[in-house]
Amino acid sequence: MKVYVNYENKNWKKYKIDFEKIANTAISAVYKDSEISITLVDDKQIHALNKKYRGIDKPTNVLSFELGDDVLLGDIFISIDTVKREADEAKISVEEHTAHMIVHGVLHLQGFDHIKENEAKIMEGKEVQILKKLGYKNPYADDVDYCNCGGNRIIERFKSVKVQENSFWWYFTSALLGVITSFGFAPFHLWMLSLFGIGGMYWLVTKQNNHVSFIKAWKLSFMFGAFYGISMFWWVLNSIYVVPELAKQFAIWTVPALIGIGLLCGIILSLPFAVVRYTLRKPPYRAILFAAVWTLVLWGREWFLTGFPWNPISNITMNMPMVINSLSLWGSLGLSFIITGLIASFIELCRDKKHKSSVVVFVIYVVLFLIGCSYGYYNMKLSNVGADEEYPIIRIVQPAESAVYKMPTSKEEAHNIANQKIRDLFVWATEDKSTMPDIVVFPETTYPYTMVDRNFPFATVLNTNVIIGTNFYENGKFYNSMVFADKSGKVKHLYSKTHLVPFGEYRPLGDIIPTPAQLSTGNGKELITINTQNGDFVFAPAICYEIIFSDSLIPNGKTPNAIVNITNDTWFGLTPGVYQHLDMVRRYAIESGVPVVRANYSGISAFVASDGNIVSALPVGQNGSLDGFVWGAHNTPYRAIGCNLWMIFILMFSIIVSISISVFQKKD
Repeated sequence: MKVYVNYENKNWKKYKIDFEKIANTAISAVYKDSEISITLVDDKQIHALNKKYRGIDKPTNVLSFELGDDVLLGDIFISIDTVKREADEAKISVEEHTAHMIVHGVLHLQGFDHIKENEAKIMEGKEVQILKKLGYKNPYADDVDYCNCGGNRIIERFKSVKVQENSFWWYFTSALLGVITSFGFAPFHLWMLSLFGIGGMYWLVTKQNNHVSFIKAWKLSFMFGAFYGISMFWWVLNSIYVVPELAKQFAIWTVPALIGIGLLCGIILSLPFAVVRYTLRKPPYRAILFAAVWTLVLWGREWFLTGFPWNPISNITMNMPMVINSLSLWGSLGLSFIITGLIASFIELCRDKKHKSSVVVFVIYVVLFLIGCSYGYYNMKLSNVGADEEYPIIRIVQPAESAVYKMPTSKEEAHNIANQKIRDLFVWATEDKSTMPDIVVFPETTYPYTMVDRNFPFATVLNTNVIIGTNFYENGKFYNSMVFADKSGKVKHLYSKTHLVPFGEYRPLGDIIPTPAQLSTGNGKELITINTQNGDFVFAPAICYEIIFSDSLIPNGKTPNAIVNITNDTWFGLTPGVYQHLDMVRRYAIESGVPVVRANYSGISAFVASDGNIVSALPVGQNGSLDGFVWGAHNTPYRAIGCNLWMIFILMFSIIVSISISVFQKKD
């Protein structure tokens, strides 16, 4: 076969490559009298060709153009820039990688392709055989030598797993890894499983080196995100079955809701893997890109569809005090960025520990992790300042009644239940107590009547300050509210919930999907002051899941004594959601540097210190009361900077580190 070589870029001439020998080794006997041309270009030239003929706006390594003629087979274009870059990354010579590109191109001209899985398998097998004849190793094999340590034995296990991309086992493995990742959160706290799940999926998507479209990359990552989301959020559907009357109306939505959770999470939570699969960046950049996109997705969950930033990956370290207290410096955004960066850079390092930039990136994440732990230790010390001083005594009341008991079937029954509930609240607030505390806190929607004025006689009966959750009606609107009344029975302050639950407290889609309530929103974050004999108690109010949103509760420049969070987790029974909600409260306490007084209708009620430590708590389903006080409120770097600015810092850091590594590689 005749081979015509055109040197469009002079940098090719310094390499001794026998183009004719390589091409003839790759050609079959059928085409021995044919002709091909090989044009040697750079990235700029091949980029233009790739965009014009394939619609892909980026450079590539090799392009083949078949002419459809048995004699004039076609043209092959190879870029020196991309070939050199990929050869450096693979730690092989330019000559060896060029040989692979020539073989690849010649096979294309003979009708071989790799779009479909079975076709790719055949073509790759041919390439391996031809390159072996030329004295080159298998380009699709991982030949990195590892030390015989535990971590590398795990990597070797990963290497031995052969999961063909786009096969049944690919999607099954992705789904399984998504489920495994969810076990790092409460109540399991098996953090190693989350690291394994994310690391395993990252290994899968970065193991492939063929280019795919972004939609295809998204599809390949979808099952991880879908099953990760379903495993984390299935418990929200438990609320449908708590009350028989509601179950009759809403049970039909169970399967559609579960599918909806899977679809939405599949689209959103698979994004980090889809991006790195699509871009095919170099290993060190890839790890940084993965961590940055993961964090960007978490930040987006603060706002998308009113927001649900539940279970940031940082929460898997909740039982590691120094690590989780780094939230006071980085916030959940920063710690999630570090954890995912550590996972990705560790995989890249184990895949090729000789690559200096991979070592640099891993070391950077390790340093950030250690800095966070050091500041976390400092935050724990700050949180204990003032523990021996006197503070207002606070009593949390946990009714722990079932939701079924709260659903009357007639007006008379409703009246009787309400009166009995008032008596129960009084008993629980005063039972076996020699003296009344300075403040009594009742959970969300505890008061059985809808309030319409600013008088609250129940506080007069208790003869103390009362914080209670109730429905409030004013100017034709209903609110989910927190009322503070002093012992004279005067309502001194009323706070209404601002961040309402979609499909639970308001109808985002009108009447398309039935919704139990249509409430109005409050005015946002504020501080409330209660005067007591043991000093003033200044707190930021929070109702239910408002406390999971960063920067949502405390006005800028202020540091209250505590956050008072009233909530009702009755609807979620003993599902993981109850325990995860408490972890979200602990996360907010650490990020803000402010302790939390949490009154939950059915549990878990707790006093949470500003280092996330649970000082005391009432378990799920147990009625009664809990006395305590709070201390150690302080400002934190994270709260001073804020969620949005931290996201900007993380993106800037990612860009700066990537550019620095690029400069480092050029000098190396």
